[in-house]
Amino acid sequence: MHKVFTIETRGAGLYEVTRDIAGWVARAGLDEAVLTLFIRHTSASLVIQENADRDVQTDLEAFFARLVPPASDPSMRYLRHTLEGPDDMPAHIKAALLPVSLTIPVTAGQVALGTWQGIYLFEHRSAPHRREIAALLR
Repeated sequence: MHKVFTIETRGAGLYEVTRDIAGWVARAGLDEAVLTLFIRHTSASLVIQENADRDVQTDLEAFFARLVPPASDPSMRYLRHTLEGPDDMPAHIKAALLPVSLTIPVTAGQVALGTWQGIYLFEHRSAPHRREIAALLR
């Protein structure tokens, strides 16, 4: 069973998609399965992170912005791929460092996430984008 989730982002940041994905899994009616998620883009990632304290997402965003600043930052002057804007190549670097797919067990018809875990699309570009996450239950 498969589905493509479309997420409209408003720019860089973490977007929780747990509710939509968990709802689809629950409606599938499978007692035990494996859920595979794959983001169909090269400048965004998927992560499982804490969803109880918004400061976790804020700190992650700040860390990755500091780790990989925009191409306009003097420390990034070595970058060659800059035609699509100062955030594009840094977005590709972040996506290379973070997962683009996740595998999550399904037990008793539910995604087997921990108490404080959520599934996030991590948008690395500054402008809004329409992102697709391919999901497969087997």
